[in-house]
Amino acid sequence: MNERFFELKKEKQDRMINGALKVFSQYGYHHASTDEIVREAGISKGLLFHYFESKIGLYAFLYDYATRFVTLELTANVEKNENGFFELYKQILTARSDAMSQYPRIFLFLKKADEETDEAAIAEITERRDKYRRIMEVLRDRADITIFGDSIDYQKIWNILDYTVEGLLIKHIGSENFRSELFLEEAKEYVDLIKEMSVK
Repeated sequence: MNERFFELKKEKQDRMINGALKVFSQYGYHHASTDEIVREAGISKGLLFHYFESKIGLYAFLYDYATRFVTLELTANVEKNENGFFELYKQILTARSDAMSQYPRIFLFLKKADEETDEAAIAEITERRDKYRRIMEVLRDRADITIFGDSIDYQKIWNILDYTVEGLLIKHIGSENFRSELFLEEAKEYVDLIKEMSVK
């Protein structure tokens, strides 16, 4: 982590992080412009490079910061012994909502990073990306699948939930006044609906 960066006021840190999250989530690493990042953050390019030295330095920092931040939110919101399929999913959603209250595009950025094709960017984030994926897999594997009948593919149910939440996220982020709690409220309604349709 960049110690000099964390000496800045929190408001300025978040402006820089959110500016970078927005641009990288829209364009991916290769096509992201540092000119656009500094415009979004309201800082000079010199200041950006003072703290991160290069675009790849910023990208690597941002991915590490994002995954650490999300992991902390998961730790705070997901109960250690919770294994109910839908309740576990809701707790993960709550963690996501809390993360997005500070960094609205954090999950759009992480999704874009999962699809990244630039070799230099991939090389910088591979180790951390693999660790983050394992954390999410361990959470998913805790879910109790015995609630489903033999004809129900529980993996597809989880995928349906993910696809639905992704669509809701894009819809809410696209609104002028994003509020993470409204996203969470609507997402939980869909979780309950899918539960009613799928549980024996």
